Amino acid sequence: MESFFVSTGIVALAEIGDKTQLLALVLAARFRRPWPIIWGILFATLLNHAAAAAVGAWAGDLLEGPALRWILGLSFFAVALWALIPDTLDDENLGRRKAGAFLTTLVSFFLVEIGDKTQIATVALAATYEATVAVVLGTTLGMMIANVPAVLIGDRAATRLPLKLIRGFAATAFAALGLFVLLA
Repeated sequence: MESFFVSTGIVALAEIGDKTQLLALVLAARFRRPWPIIWGILFATLLNHAAAAAVGAWAGDLLEGPALRWILGLSFFAVALWALIPDTLDDENLGRRKAGAFLTTLVSFFLVEIGDKTQIATVALAATYEATVAVVLGTTLGMMIANVPAVLIGDRAATRLPLKLIRGFAATAFAALGLFVLLA
């Protein structure tokens, strides 16, 4: 259960102000159909994080001992620093194709999440814990906790969130996890 709760909390914090949360806001404004967007986020995240967790589990099996511990610990510190940097959404043509809200969200979220800090965190979490399914479910829940309100409430709430403070909490959580892995 620890892997599930740690994965949920880490990703929920890291996702606040992330480019995928910005994407959720853009899609909500563009389509004004929250449920297809929410389902698209869910399925895209499950697919993306399952692939990331599989890589993490494979890396965890391949590496062992101090080498794995150092790689994971330093990875969490790198993600902690990355969490402090505000994201921007660069795709100006988002949603201009004829695809509906679900398909646009599914494809966009899957692609935008590739190489994102939450995907890298999923790889590291899956390598840290031997409960790959719990990690995928936890990171997916964390994404949903952060993005569903963005879809439902829209940009009114996003302008009121203390993003610097939240990024600081996310960075602290990743750094703590890095220390935990290094000192374990």
